[in-house]
Amino acid sequence: MEEKNKKGKIIIISGPSGVGKKTIIDQVINNVDLNLTYSISMTTRLPREHEKNGVDYFFVSEEEFNSAIEKGELLEWAEFANNKYGTPIKNLYKLIGENKNVILEIEVQGATKVKDILNREDYISIFLIPPSIRELKRRLKIRDTETKEKIKQRIKRAKVELKLQNEYDFIILNDDAKNAADKLRHILYEKVLEKK
Repeated sequence: MEEKNKKGKIIIISGPSGVGKKTIIDQVINNVDLNLTYSISMTTRLPREHEKNGVDYFFVSEEEFNSAIEKGELLEWAEFANNKYGTPIKNLYKLIGENKNVILEIEVQGATKVKDILNREDYISIFLIPPSIRELKRRLKIRDTETKEKIKQRIKRAKVELKLQNEYDFIILNDDAKNAADKLRHILYEKVLEKK
């Protein structure tokens, strides 16, 4: 009887740009026991070379994004580095209703909004931190997808975001991708599976 009422959990994962969120998530996403899936965000930014529409993001125009806001189709949205990012509501609730544990990889600003909207028992929040600002800057440069000015913006933003890490349930240091993924996996086994 209780089986019918089961629903998935939302896993909010945030951290500064370049901290390795996607890298870490990719190492745990296919863990069958955890029944994880991504929530695909909508963005107005241009796709990077390897990104695919509908897989990595829903890449939309400014007009399409604004229309989604006006229609109430986004759980949250935020603007960063002159681009908008948001979480489409419909697909998120569909996945949770299918008892999937949905990873929301979102900016701190968006995570704050989501945490204000959701019931506390419906989510856990995890913040990834870099070993240092210097290392974060190095990772952003290696990624080679940003101008020097964008990197400066991202580092400035990272310093602000890092001050908010204690507002999350868990903090994971990403000094080594495998270790960070193991820590994430451990947290998910403990906090997501125990609720099932």
